[in-house]
Amino acid sequence: MASTILVLSLLLSVSSAVVGVQDENPNLIKLGSSLSPTIQPSSWSSPSGRFAFGFYQQGNGFSVGIWLVEDPVNTVVWTAKRDDQPVSSDATLNLTTDGWLVLRTGQGEETTHIINASKPASFASMLDSGNFVLYDYNNSSEIIWESFDSPTDTILGGQILMSRNKLVSSESETDHSSGRFYLIMQEDGNLVAYPVNTTKPIDAYWATGTFAYNYNHSLYLYPNGTLMLGSISDFNASSSPSAGRNGTIFRATLDPDGIFRRYSHNFGGNGSRANTTIRWSALHDPCEVKGVCGFNSYCSLVGTKHDCVCLPGFDFIDPNRRFRGCERNFTEEGCLDLKDTVVQYKIISVENLILVDHPFSTEFKDREDCEKSCLDDRNCAAAQFQIDSCKKQKLPLRYLKMNPNVSSTVFFKVSSGFIQSRNRTSESDGNKRLVLIVTVSLGSLTCLFAAIAISSSLIYRRRKVQYTRLLQNGNMGLSEEFTLRLFTYEELEKATNGFKEELGRGSLGAVYRGVLSQDNRIVAVKRLEKIDEGEREFKAEMSAIGRTHHKNLIRLLGFCIEGSKRLLVYEYMSSGSLAQILFNAEGRPIWRERIRIALDIARGILYLHEECETRIIHCDIKPQNVLMDEFWTAKISDFGLAKLLMPNQTRTFTGFRGTGGYVAPEWQKNVPITVKADVYSFGIVLLEIVCCRSNMEVNVSSADEIILSSWVYNCFVAGELDKLVGYEEVDMKALERMVKIALWCIQDEPAHRPSMKTVILMIEGIVDTSIPPSPCLSFVNS
Repeated sequence: MASTILVLSLLLSVSSAVVGVQDENPNLIKLGSSLSPTIQPSSWSSPSGRFAFGFYQQGNGFSVGIWLVEDPVNTVVWTAKRDDQPVSSDATLNLTTDGWLVLRTGQGEETTHIINASKPASFASMLDSGNFVLYDYNNSSEIIWESFDSPTDTILGGQILMSRNKLVSSESETDHSSGRFYLIMQEDGNLVAYPVNTTKPIDAYWATGTFAYNYNHSLYLYPNGTLMLGSISDFNASSSPSAGRNGTIFRATLDPDGIFRRYSHNFGGNGSRANTTIRWSALHDPCEVKGVCGFNSYCSLVGTKHDCVCLPGFDFIDPNRRFRGCERNFTEEGCLDLKDTVVQYKIISVENLILVDHPFSTEFKDREDCEKSCLDDRNCAAAQFQIDSCKKQKLPLRYLKMNPNVSSTVFFKVSSGFIQSRNRTSESDGNKRLVLIVTVSLGSLTCLFAAIAISSSLIYRRRKVQYTRLLQNGNMGLSEEFTLRLFTYEELEKATNGFKEELGRGSLGAVYRGVLSQDNRIVAVKRLEKIDEGEREFKAEMSAIGRTHHKNLIRLLGFCIEGSKRLLVYEYMSSGSLAQILFNAEGRPIWRERIRIALDIARGILYLHEECETRIIHCDIKPQNVLMDEFWTAKISDFGLAKLLMPNQTRTFTGFRGTGGYVAPEWQKNVPITVKADVYSFGIVLLEIVCCRSNMEVNVSSADEIILSSWVYNCFVAGELDKLVGYEEVDMKALERMVKIALWCIQDEPAHRPSMKTVILMIEGIVDTSIPPSPCLSFVNS
């Protein structure tokens, strides 16, 4: 009985405390309180009246949120369940008697918890800071949920954007659903803005560049308006009077146009209207925001305002919402019938336009050849010509911007006219009917003949035709100079003087120096000698390198197939392989040259992984397969083990491939192989480039130095990187950066390795490189 009285006494005391707090502050929201969009009250105000929580009108309905009370238009700073449809006027918002905040839609009385509080509340409060808070049912001083922990597009004075949290822009000034951009406080200490649905560094359009790993950084907006990024960076924002009843209120918002801005709202005194001012802006040109205009359109700045403009050959998807992008105003080629049209193409050029996105092909051409190359390539939708570089891109086209200060021309392939298949004029209905019949008949016959031709080709095509189809089908989108040539065995035997001068030898055959009789051009002829394995390698090389063209990939000029003979003809690389010049103690490249070579290799691999029409895993990256021209430009060669990926394929099961010492550990685990296998091999090669020695050497001063990757990591941990380069004078910061990049590349788990795009950014110093964990050294060279 005594215990029961004690419990009742405690409950009464807690209840009295809660009631006492509520009585002292009339702005506290009690259990059982409710709001309605059209019946007062429609909101709960903060003590100063500057902020309110409740229903606000959005479109033809109402949403629940927090706004800064201003005249004539309130500024919404937070929205609950922002991507749900607005509710009707008969909805209600209730802080129920059992402590839950729920929204009832009216029709059918559907109930929704609009916040994710972990337990019921005893009361709520709309604070003067703009923070809406729920307090614990059993401990009225404990906050169980607050809007400051779940920001939408805005942080207010006194609010923190924690690590890994983000702001997502609103769709527009009047539509507060999730928009097209987000700003994230990354774990590496960098505050970065991206278009939605991407986390790739290449897609970022603004960043603070404040990399500081191993720290839990956050963005803090002080009540006086100063923006601070952890303790290592601020935005040089001048201090202002603190917010108060008649003071200044600050907010930082990722606006619908993707720009992060800081605003001040100065209310002054005597109930005067707030004076809203932009105090700081991350970007001043809206066209710098990637994705501010949708696919197939570009941003044009006129004064301080920007507009979206469709590219030639495109029309707006929604003329009233131009930022949504554009679509083609003509159809692709097809067989002629009553509904289709046959498209003839022409080129329209636009000056001072820049294609920011990565091309699928980069070629070195003059202006006229660039235009023709895009016109002849059915995959090319546009090509940018700039300083002898021709970059071709497929649809959709994104991240375009106009820059009058840049000398650049973009060629767009558009329809030059239509062959109409209906609505032809005639003098009688009979003639019209006849025209239709003839048109349909011709169209049907055209398709029929095409089908017969294709079928005949498939039946006729034997082994030889499989390898000559590049010649049969024309240039396949490449300019004429890149078309593969079919050589006879007699031609190549004569060119190599009976295969006399051997340049190198592999497991399946040798490579010989040759001179073509037609133009005295020096070439390298690869003769595959083992029939079964050689056949597979021949097919792989033809399939892989025949689809590529990049300055850091060896160029295939032609081939020969006669009986069991299989030969490939390549451009001649006068300086031999990277292994020959790298491990030569007398003439090895200087430090700066080695970094450039590493970049060459990385760019070649990136092209294979992401920019080639058919994505390719090389599977055998090593110094012996990197050839050097007379200027020591590195070119990746030997695609005999390469694996082609199907469209939308990111991984593949395949048998063991590669060379011991360079193969990634997943090759031995019977798991799917991805492009990260090449990243691992590149990491080993990068260590060899840094140290000018092979990945395994027996003749070393200490047993610790036998395995290169193990020795490098030990030197890195001990702070003795100078041992790696001996007495050579190198940039120690660059040396440390290269070592960290290589150690990241050879991580045991493929997911921990960076992409080749990130590797290039790290080598160039655009992206900082964090301290890598220890790679699992047990598998190295296993």
